[in-house]
Amino acid sequence: MSELKLEKADGIARITFARPKHNVLDIEMMNDLNAELDKLIADDDLKCVVFLGEGPSWCAGVEVADHKPEMVDDMISTFNGIFERIEKLDVPTIAAVHGACLGGGMEVAIACDIVIAAKKAVFGQPEIKLGFFPPYAAIRLPQLVGPAKAIEVCTTGRRYTAKEARNMGFVSHRVDDDKFTEAVDKLVGEIRTSSPLIIRLNKRAVKQHIGLEFPKAIEGVSDLFLNTLMKTEDTLEGISSFEEKRRPEWKNK
Repeated sequence: MSELKLEKADGIARITFARPKHNVLDIEMMNDLNAELDKLIADDDLKCVVFLGEGPSWCAGVEVADHKPEMVDDMISTFNGIFERIEKLDVPTIAAVHGACLGGGMEVAIACDIVIAAKKAVFGQPEIKLGFFPPYAAIRLPQLVGPAKAIEVCTTGRRYTAKEARNMGFVSHRVDDDKFTEAVDKLVGEIRTSSPLIIRLNKRAVKQHIGLEFPKAIEGVSDLFLNTLMKTEDTLEGISSFEEKRRPEWKNK
């Protein structure tokens, strides 16, 4: 765990990449990350997961040596495990990106629900320059930026500024470098005030109806609202606290 740092307080988990110099992921580090994500998936009190990086880069990719034929099967299986676990997290996930966010690092970032980038952050999928393609980005990027732009990103290996990434749509927020930590804390603080259960139901309401035709989507989300949400103690507490003009006391039930 020396190359990963995990802090958890008030329902907020912060995972920090800490492998000098550029937080390049190797198989061992990815196994450690998957083990920590498994614990977080099982944590009913969790409200949010934030991914951070130490040093000059957020994450500059996956160790090139782990792409060799004798290691690549293990590498891909372990790497895919990160995305499978992030997908299973039913609370918001935030990539708080500064510096270089490249290759596999960018893939981890765009797997998150929200990407907040410092002004000097740089993004790119340079795999093509080494004779590869980015498997997860090939799936995820078309959902975020459309097929044409995704092909550009993957086939040029170009680097994009935080402003360009924001304009393309895979970065949610771009902030000045000196206000980066403050902006991340503000975003996390807005999530922290809510019930863990209701946070999960909000995310589920968004995700489980993607791609459905409208009649099925509205039927499904209404069922979730009426037969799950309205039967929680926290929703009733939310109503009571509003009427009584006080802060809610969440029970996570």
